[in-house]
Amino acid sequence: MKYLITFIMVLTSFSLSIAGCSKNEDVEPNDTNQLTDIVNPTNGTMKITIGNSVFTATFYDNTTATAFKSMLPITINMNELNGNEKYYYFSNTLPTNASPGGTLQNGDLMLYGNNCLVLFYEGFNTSYSYSRIGKITNTTGLANALDNGSVEVKFEME
Repeated sequence: MKYLITFIMVLTSFSLSIAGCSKNEDVEPNDTNQLTDIVNPTNGTMKITIGNSVFTATFYDNTTATAFKSMLPITINMNELNGNEKYYYFSNTLPTNASPGGTLQNGDLMLYGNNCLVLFYEGFNTSYSYSRIGKITNTTGLANALDNGSVEVKFEME
């Protein structure tokens, strides 16, 4: 009985960890674009407003970031997942340039699949693949601003 309860707890924990942005797990990495997928300050910067907190992010140099930039300004309600990220599903799709996640960092703004925007506020290692959009340059206070639960986030060009 003890092992059955442990098994159920592990299974539940695993299910919750993939419940957020996990609809498009079949997206394959695009190895041809990994070397050019770098933060590029010449692509402009983005202002991210969460409550009274304002952050600046630099865009990556790829088609996903360009497509996201064309959607700005946008205000969305992002949901909580795993105590380390906020996510939001767009009704439309964006071009992808996915590469294996590896070590994700506080302030990474990425696309999971082709329509799930993810903003990470805690770093961790992952095997999931993401298309990079941008990186917050100074993450001081980001975790506090995002707090628990759903939060309204405004993205706009700076």
